[in-house]
Amino acid sequence: MELRTLRYFVTVAEELHFGRAAAQLHMSQPPLSRAIKHLETDLGAALLHRSAAGVTLTPAGAVLLDEARTLLDQADQVRVRVAAAAGAATITVGILADNSGPGARRLATAYRRRHPGVEVRIRETDLTDPTCGLRAGLVDIALTRGPFTETGLTVHELRTDAVGAVLRADDPLARREGLRLADLAGRRWFQFPDGTDPLWRSYWNGGEPREGPVVRAVQECLQAVLWNGTVGMTPLGHQLPADLAVVPLTDMAPSHVVAAWKQDDANPLIRSFVQIATAAYRG
Repeated sequence: MELRTLRYFVTVAEELHFGRAAAQLHMSQPPLSRAIKHLETDLGAALLHRSAAGVTLTPAGAVLLDEARTLLDQADQVRVRVAAAAGAATITVGILADNSGPGARRLATAYRRRHPGVEVRIRETDLTDPTCGLRAGLVDIALTRGPFTETGLTVHELRTDAVGAVLRADDPLARREGLRLADLAGRRWFQFPDGTDPLWRSYWNGGEPREGPVVRAVQECLQAVLWNGTVGMTPLGHQLPADLAVVPLTDMAPSHVVAAWKQDDANPLIRSFVQIATAAYRG
């Protein structure tokens, strides 16, 4: 029974869909199906019930799922502890400028508790690079927001946040309980510099071409609103100065907090980071 096959099984058992599991594992569906069949043959038990309605776990599959998760976690811990003993356990985390809320703080506490011998290096980036240096090889994993171009990356959603328009407190629209994007037509918006990921840029401009001052950081965006009366954007729940207001955008897609890493990176510290982050952001 190979660890790789157990990872395949856990992914299928969690997704309950071979197609989605194959996509998550970055492989085609036929070899994944064969691997699960071989595992069932080796164990002498059916692990999954396959039907037109989908995939469900058998009683034996439910037992294996619990055991496999424990075994894979232990295997990752062995690698981490050996690396720590050798003085080589380091992970570099890229953090987008606005990702310092309670979820990130819970993650830091839980990760340190789980991996006390691991050195965590933090690289905070401005709003012009949603991958936080991941594509440039500057970090191992990014704690960031989507959307952005995901080619060559694995992206795992941690949380979704509703979004609002940032306006001056004396703006007539600031008194509204909610706005639609059409209410802001013709207004000047903040802009990201040329070369910024196009999906990221389009999202924060409400999917429309806009004109306005170029900003790179959260504070530059807020200052553009304050000084120029431009439209800013922010996930709801962020604290802003008293002279600025946030009005929920009712037809704006939510902003997703995500962890992202390179598809071919098998670093166990990354797998553990994602597991702990998932729990921390749910908390």
